[in-house]
Amino acid sequence: MSLAPWRSAIAHALHQNRSLAYARYVQLATVRANGTPANRTIVFRGFLADTNQLKFITDSRSEKAEQIQQQSWAEVCWYFPNSREQFRITGNLTLVESDNSQPELALARISTWRELSDAARIQFAWPHPGKVRNKDEQATFSPPPPDPSQPLPNFCLLLLDPTQVDHLKLRGEPQNRWLYHRHEQQEWSSEEINP
Repeated sequence: MSLAPWRSAIAHALHQNRSLAYARYVQLATVRANGTPANRTIVFRGFLADTNQLKFITDSRSEKAEQIQQQSWAEVCWYFPNSREQFRITGNLTLVESDNSQPELALARISTWRELSDAARIQFAWPHPGKVRNKDEQATFSPPPPDPSQPLPNFCLLLLDPTQVDHLKLRGEPQNRWLYHRHEQQEWSSEEINP
């Protein structure tokens, strides 16, 4: 599998913005069951090995997971402040849950869990996200640290398989913009378009 042509632009943007921890944050838009949009910030965790799929993580108990199971199309918007460029990446999401039957994805889920910090892992041991908070049970937010080698059952690897990438560089007069499309044979085409 060859790397998509937009991968080098993202690698360059990540390098130029490496001093900013929040440059790894993207906004993920999904669709609720009633058809309205849902948007939130998530953390880019790299690319799935030997693919162009972007890795993120989520909790299987979250509204996001439910939305993805009903409608897998999504888009991320990723802005890099130092280089003043934006990537809008459209594609299909895959939730890799604890019962995933594909060995390579099950292994990717485990290795992603192992790469997390203790602080990130412990959030998956917290009470159910989005439910009413019981202020009398503050201890539920201080559980024992989970096993760093074995993911909790509600931990999901979230993969975005891009079908289109819209790359806008906000520097320059006029600004520069490229649109990348993936075709049926997994080949990518690109064209420069008006900003």
